Amino acid sequence: MLKARKRESMDFSCNSATFRRGPLWWNDSTPPDNGTQTEVDDQRFVYYDGYWIRYYQPPAESLLARKNLIESLTRRTFHHTEHGINTPGHALEEARAAFENETDDRKKRVNAAMLAGALFNRATDIFRTVVELGANGVKISRNNELMQECGQCFKEALDLGKQVKHYSGQEGIDELWGEPFRAFTVPIEQFYESRFIKIAQAMCNIDCVADRMKQVLQPLPSFEDADRLIDYFATAAKYECETMRSDSVNNFLIWPEFVSASERLAEFPGHPYRDPQLPVWLHSNGTKLIYDGKSLIQWIALARVPMPVSTEMFIDECNEFKSATLRVKQPLKQQR
Repeated sequence: MLKARKRESMDFSCNSATFRRGPLWWNDSTPPDNGTQTEVDDQRFVYYDGYWIRYYQPPAESLLARKNLIESLTRRTFHHTEHGINTPGHALEEARAAFENETDDRKKRVNAAMLAGALFNRATDIFRTVVELGANGVKISRNNELMQECGQCFKEALDLGKQVKHYSGQEGIDELWGEPFRAFTVPIEQFYESRFIKIAQAMCNIDCVADRMKQVLQPLPSFEDADRLIDYFATAAKYECETMRSDSVNNFLIWPEFVSASERLAEFPGHPYRDPQLPVWLHSNGTKLIYDGKSLIQWIALARVPMPVSTEMFIDECNEFKSATLRVKQPLKQQR
């Protein structure tokens, strides 16, 4: 582990080029190896794929710790997915029958999502029972029928999870459906490592969206100053992405920054009178682009996983907007 450094500066105005970079963190020419840890102001950080991420110590391995982790992951999965699929575990057979009997493709996808929810909850119910039995002195091995059924429910839910959409309706997030199953099958410490990797991927996704927004908006006088708000929000989103709700020290600082930065960016009206040659409809498309990019960054930060399908759709939107601006004859300010 690297030696402790001086206090980390939570600079919410910084951009992707300066976020936890420089002499305080590492020399860009020689980045540390993945998994390297450092300590700043009594807080530990771990490095993965270009990003220093706030480190949280995994709980000691135990059935109780695993149960708490699985319950938390199950709640989190339903929080970020479409409505109406949090089917209770006791309704598993009814959910399966409805799925198997449905013939309409659109309805069958929804039934598949509801069945995945029932399987998720059934697996969590079983594991909770196993932990309760263990607390009462009843030892249950991995080969026990209950544990076998628990694993099978998680596995089937993972397969059906491909049919489940994010609550935005744009895409599914397979990683969320895989997390409870992974928490059931691998050591807790190994699970935490996989989460740090996904957070690094999410941070990279946030930077990709923010950078593309700035590239298409910066040449337009009507959207001067938008880049500052985009940088601020993207940085706040990366802090939010890494911060656990149980972290009372950082959560009460970062969540208000994240929400207020989101509101400021969403409310940015632009400066339509700075460029009278820009059509009103095109200016409106630009403000919509900002709102859509803000929403995508927000979804990624809260889910803590990348969203490649939604990102590709947003990049296409940016490219269409860029093409439209190039077809309009207007004085563009020089690139910064």
